[in-house]
This record gives sequence, structure tokens and C-alpha cells, in this order.
Amino acid sequence: MEVGGSCSEIERLPEECVSHAISLTSPRDACRSEAVSAALRSASSSDNVWRNFLPSDYAEMLARAVDRVEFSSLKHLYFRLCDPIIIDGGKMGFFVDRDTGAKCFILPARELWIVWGDTPQYWRWFPHPESR
Repeated sequence: MEVGGSCSEIERLPEECVSHAISLTSPRDACRSEAVSAALRSASSSDNVWRNFLPSDYAEMLARAVDRVEFSSLKHLYFRLCDPIIIDGGKMGFFVDRDTGAKCFILPARELWIVWGDTPQYWRWFPHPESR
């Protein structure tokens, strides 16, 4: 970006350096940095940035998905995984927390181990038509 006839200092840095710095922030900060300049927009969108925000085992989670997860970049994958995907043959759900990148799992009640869960005297299952 030209300001007063000279390049801004950030544009003098190699994109890899800028991407690395952005990858040490948060997904929210990476998205905000895209609005600052073309150099930051390019660096913020790189797979190097978004690889840091994804869980380290994201490939394993994708392999466990019931339906194939389509994505064009790791940034796109990150935001795709903010919505739950069904994994493990439909027995569990998985998603990434939008703000922190933390792994989150959705467990159906019948997959939990409940003390005396199979003893009608202590526990009864009531099906609900709108539950998974």
C-alpha cells in the first residue's frame, strides 16, 4: 500500500513472517487483520495461519466423518468445522469452537456410561422425537 509515496512497513516483510505472526493470534484477530491492508489480507488467508487454528488431528476427524467435508482452503475448513459434523457412524458429533478453535464433541445420552443406566428401578429412557 502506498502512503505518501512509500510502502507501509508491514508490506516490506515477507508474507511468511506476517502469516506466522498472525497465526499466533486468534481466529477472530486473523479475520479482523484482513481489513487492514492487502498485505495482511493475503497473509491472513494463508493455509499456514489457519493450520495453527485447526486442531492438530483435524485430518483424523475428517476421516471419521459420516459425510465427506468439502473445503477449498484451511480457512474455509475452519469455518466449516464450526458447524457440527457427524462422525463415528452417526454415534457422535464434532465441531470447532469458533472463537478458540477448541475441539467440541456432541455425545448422545445412550453413548454415556450411566450408573445403573440399564436398571429400570433407577433409570428409564424416554425417547424424544426431536432428539438425536
